[in-house]
Amino acid sequence: MNTNNHIHYDKTNILNTAKQVVVDEINGIEHMLSQLGEAFYQALELIINCKSKIILTGIGKSGHIAKKIAATFASTGTPSFFVHPAEALHGDLGMIEHADVVIAISYSGEADELSNIIPSLKRKEIKIIGITGNTTTSTLAKLSDIIISVKINKEACPLNLAPTTSTTATLVLGDIMAVCLMQMRGFQPIDFAMSHPGGSLGRKLLTKNSDIMRTGDGMPIVHKHSTLKEVVIEISKKTLGFAVVVESGSPIGIITDGDLRRHLQMDGDINNTQAQELMSSNPKTVYMDDLAISSASLLDKFKITGFIVVDDKSELIGVFNLHDIVTAKLL
Repeated sequence: MNTNNHIHYDKTNILNTAKQVVVDEINGIEHMLSQLGEAFYQALELIINCKSKIILTGIGKSGHIAKKIAATFASTGTPSFFVHPAEALHGDLGMIEHADVVIAISYSGEADELSNIIPSLKRKEIKIIGITGNTTTSTLAKLSDIIISVKINKEACPLNLAPTTSTTATLVLGDIMAVCLMQMRGFQPIDFAMSHPGGSLGRKLLTKNSDIMRTGDGMPIVHKHSTLKEVVIEISKKTLGFAVVVESGSPIGIITDGDLRRHLQMDGDINNTQAQELMSSNPKTVYMDDLAISSASLLDKFKITGFIVVDDKSELIGVFNLHDIVTAKLL
């Protein structure tokens, strides 16, 4: 390794090198794309018809790419995981079953670790998709049931040694396969959310009003003959910024703290005025199985901050407000 601290370089040269790397990698991707054909489609059909799992394997840089492809597959509807070929030789082969499909990645097609485990996979009659830059004479090509080429013209590495363009092309191939499989499965946003419940999209597509609403004693409830003093106490105690006026179990109106302030500013009588005199009638209601993010869309549309949840009989079963939506990380 050259440790000379006085190697001369200039900014223009380095920037030109950076741009050339991008050009080389784009060319590599385009060359990989030009080779997609029948074998690629056969691989997709094998995967889509697999009743079990898709196993990705590879060593070194190819192993890192295989891990990423497995993660992308798993999050887009294709159950997948990565198995390290060296660990497979020492027991992890037991994780791979007859009904699985294995995708083995090696640009040279001569990775010893893959060559050592594939015969065991073949004995289990497991179908193998090989991804390699040598689809004619390599060991991986000879042992695979389906071979997909990721052959490139040159690596972006100036020495044409370090896996650069080849790993990028393989990574892109994995994304192409994942997207095509999504299309073949009819994969929808809700399916994506089911695999990402902790993410922003997952929360928005899975969180229902029932998940964030307050029920029972947590609901600020008054009746139409309640005095405004009673309404103030109820709003203050439940801290939602509003109270629901209920009759025979159904909401007939809503009173917000803003309504109270405006009434008091006009010297309104807090002891003798009844809730029915101040409430907004026919309040907007939502259902417990509605998505909370859909309810949130009503905020601007109707200029409201409180949500009243009813059942199919229009009876009150819960309430929530803007703060509850924010706490649920939906906005």
